[in-house]
Amino acid sequence: MQLFLAGLALSLALACNNTQQKQATATPTTEQEATSEHQHPADTMKTDCGVPFDGGGKESYISHEVKVVGEVENPMTLTVDKLKKMNVHEIKNKQIICSSGENRGDIHTAKGVLLKEILFDADIKQKDHKDRNFFIVARATDGFTAGFSWAELFNSPNGEQAYVIFEENGKPLTEKGEMIVMSFNDTKTGPRHVMWLKTIEVHRIP
Repeated sequence: MQLFLAGLALSLALACNNTQQKQATATPTTEQEATSEHQHPADTMKTDCGVPFDGGGKESYISHEVKVVGEVENPMTLTVDKLKKMNVHEIKNKQIICSSGENRGDIHTAKGVLLKEILFDADIKQKDHKDRNFFIVARATDGFTAGFSWAELFNSPNGEQAYVIFEENGKPLTEKGEMIVMSFNDTKTGPRHVMWLKTIEVHRIP
C-alpha cells in the first residue's frame, strides 16, 4: 500500500511539472510583449523605434517623392529639390527616443521644412476660419503611420517642431528614404519618426 501511494505521489508531481512548463511556454513574458509594441508592419525590417535593420531588402521601401493629398486645394508632389526651395529650417541637438525610453540615435544637425508650412502651401479645404476639424496622416511605404491634428500643428507649440526632414548630420538621407517626418516636441520622438515617407494625407473628421 505504501509503495502504491508513493508511486501515485510521484505521478502527480510529474504531471504538475509538465503543466507548469506548458504554461511558461504559452504565456509571453513582459519583455516579449514589450518588444512587440510600436512595431512597424514590416517588423522584419524595422525595430520598435523605426530604425532599419542592416539585413538587406530596404531598397524596396526607399521613397524618392512624397505626395500631399486629401482635403487640399493644391495636391503636391514633394522631392528633396523642391523642399530645398522652401523655407528650410536647421534643427540642432535632437534625439530619437523609443517608447521604451531607449535612445536610438543622436541628431546633431538636420535640415527640413515645417509640416504646417507644407500644408499651408497645399491649402487645406477649410470652409471658413472656424472649420478646423482635420487630421493629418504621415504614411510610410511599409504602411506605418503617424497622426497629427489640425490644432496641434497650427495652434500649439508642437507645430513649430514637426518637420519633414531631408538631411541629417550634414548628409542627405539614404536608407531612411529621402524624406522623413519627425515631431521633435514629443517626449518620445520614436513613435512619430516616419521613415520611407510616401504620403502626407489630410482627412476631414466626420
